[in-house]
Amino acid sequence: MKNIGIKVKPPKKSCEDPRCPFHGHLKLRGRVLRGRVVSSKSQSTIVVEREYLHYVKKFMRYEKRSSKIHAHLPPCLEINEGDDVALAECRPLAKSISFVAIEKLGL
Repeated sequence: MKNIGIKVKPPKKSCEDPRCPFHGHLKLRGRVLRGRVVSSKSQSTIVVEREYLHYVKKFMRYEKRSSKIHAHLPPCLEINEGDDVALAECRPLAKSISFVAIEKLGL
């Protein structure tokens, strides 16, 4: 198991995935995001929805917005729909995948 440069709990399982930041060759960079998994139907890919506040200058108020991010799911992490996860940015792995799941948050 290698050090990924971010303080997270390493997974208990091991895997042979070359795109795993813990057991493979994938390097992390840039942003670390948090969100909730809304879909895990694809093989080794999850869809994470994150909510944030956007300021509307005209009305001097905030509005809720959300965005969906596709992320790679290494086999050593046990993550299902409805779980809160932490994502880290990496190199583009596919047309819409530039993030990888690094930790399951909460209990």
